[in-house]
Order: sequence, then structure tokens, then C-alpha cells
Amino acid sequence: MTELSFYRYLFDVFAFVLGAVIGSFLNVCIYRMPLELSVNEPKRSFCPHCKKQIPWTQNLPLISWLALRGRCSQCGGSIAFRYFGVELFTALSFLAIWLKCQPPGPWILALPYWILASLLIVATFIDLEHFIIPNEITWGGVAAGVALSLAIPKLMGASSMLMGLLRSLLGAATGYGLLWLVVEVGKKVFGKRRLVFGKEEPFTWLRQGDDAELRAGEDKLLWSEVFSRESDRIEMKCAEVKVDEKSFTNVTLVLFYDRLVVDGTEISLETVSQFSGTVSEITVPREAMGYGDVKFIAAIGAFLGWKAVLFTIVTGSVAGAAVGIAAIVARRRAWSAKIPFGPYLAAGALLWLFAGPEIIDWYMRIILPPDL
Repeated sequence: MTELSFYRYLFDVFAFVLGAVIGSFLNVCIYRMPLELSVNEPKRSFCPHCKKQIPWTQNLPLISWLALRGRCSQCGGSIAFRYFGVELFTALSFLAIWLKCQPPGPWILALPYWILASLLIVATFIDLEHFIIPNEITWGGVAAGVALSLAIPKLMGASSMLMGLLRSLLGAATGYGLLWLVVEVGKKVFGKRRLVFGKEEPFTWLRQGDDAELRAGEDKLLWSEVFSRESDRIEMKCAEVKVDEKSFTNVTLVLFYDRLVVDGTEISLETVSQFSGTVSEITVPREAMGYGDVKFIAAIGAFLGWKAVLFTIVTGSVAGAAVGIAAIVARRRAWSAKIPFGPYLAAGALLWLFAGPEIIDWYMRIILPPDL
């Protein structure tokens, strides 16, 4: 082994180990951020079951999960495979990015690409579980992408700091503007979903702390997940409705986030613990996608530029549509089903990072073959 080969191997190992360590921290972010817990306090990870802090000797990335066979050493509770998977995927991503950027390549781009990959991973797993992407990831990602493009103009393929800054801002604005337009147009065109039951189905609205749940037949809907706008409403054609001690028959029940209207009577939901009845038809508001996705693509654009935004939206949409169609074919999707779009945007951004320009060149050669 030559000296050059040895150092290349050493840096490859460093990238993999660094990725595994960062992946361990990303697991902390994935677990704590949706719960609005500090990612700094407590400093050490803790078991999600017994809440006891894990000693550092049992918190070694990749190794500890395998050695403990995915269980807490103190309470025996199961530790999800996701913790190991995130560490491994982050390690492999960091290694792949380093192999792409290592000398004689643009090695300085490894740092911003590592940061972007970390943001994509956290956003993906939080969105999959909670259907949200925290502002720390979206707006924080925009700020990081703009700052790094200013400090490292090569990130935007620019020759000056000013040009790097402008291209990053253009990428963020393009991403935000395009998906904002999709959200607004989608709301006007596809803003309602209508479900007609074959027969009268029983329904119940039940308060759950600061939230509530609506059950209709075998389907259920969490109240906080329905209403994205103040004007959103649910309409239910009911044979009978009982609100606390009041009963109504053959009415259209209109539900807003904070109140209901039935037979001309408006009732604040703050005064209602539950109501029930039978329903034959429900119309539910829906969004083409969440505003978290709009901010997320802005962050991707701030790191990768406007061309990457277009590529990411197209590939993410194709992948999301394919999965959605497969879900419909495999089983009847519930009226309350949601499909997070963030993971598809993240996948599209990673694809651009490693092979986007090459894929576009290949596609252009197919649709615009050279003259013979």
C-alpha cells in the first residue's frame, strides 16, 4: 500500500466514523424535536422506556445497538431498529459524499453536503412519524445553505461570494415559490375530499386533552391534523346527532376547528366533551401538501440551487405518486390517510447530489438526440 493509498483509506474511515457519530446525534434530534424537548439537555441519550440515561460505554454508534441486541441494558425495553439504521445510513452517506468530493475533486464541498444530508435524514424520519418538518430544519436549513454558499461560493458553482449568495437565495426563493403555488392551487382544485358510506355509520367526536378525535365507522381522524386554515370545515350529513344533552335529526353538521354548527345553532367546542350520531356522507378539507414541505424545498434550494429544486420536485413527485398508487392498489386508503412528501423531496435532493446533472444529460440525449 502506497502512502497516498494509506491516507485515502484513513480519510474514508474517518468519514464513515464521523457519519456514524453524527447519526447518533440525529437520532436524538428525531426523537426529541417533535416532542419539543431540548437536544442539549440532558446531554446523554436516555432510554425511551425507562428514561434512564445511557452510559457512554453503551452509547457507541452502531456497536452498542448490535452488542445489546436492540434492548436497553437497564429495563430490557426494545430499542427500535431505526436507531441503528439512521446511524448506518448517515455513516454510508458521509462516506459516499467524501468519495465524491475527495481530492482531486472539490473536497471543500464535503462539509456543506454533510450538513445537508444530516438535515435531509432528520426531516425524513420526523415527517414519516409525525407528519411535520420542524422549523429548525427548514428555516434553519435555509439560513445554513445561504451562509455556506456565501462562505464557499463553489457550492453554487460561483466564482465570488456575492454570486454564491445570490444563487443560493434564488434557489431558496424558487423552491418556496413553486411549492407555495402548488399548495394554493391544489387547495382550490383538490381542497375537499368526499366520502359516501353505503349505509348510516356511527360516529363519535371525543376530546383528548388539547386535541380531539373523530371516529366514523372504522376510520378515525385526529382533529389537529385536519385544519390547516381558519376557513377549513368538515361537513357531515347526519340522520341523527347528539351534542351533550341536545339531539338533532336529518341535519348537516358543519365542524370548524373551534366550533360546530348544527341546525342553525353554533356551539363552541370548548364547552363540548363529546358528541355522536350517525353519518351517511363526510366532506373533509385537505391540502395538496403541508407548508413544512414548502419551507423544506427552500432549504434544499439554498444548498443546491434552482436546477436542483426543479429536479427534486419532479423526482419526488414521481416517487410519491408511484407509492400512492401502489398503496391504493394494495388496499383501500382510509379517508383520513396522509402521505408525507418530505421523504420524497429528501430522496430527490440526494439523487441530485450524487447523479442529478448526469441524469438530466442522459434524459436530454434521449429526447433531443444529436443530428445524424
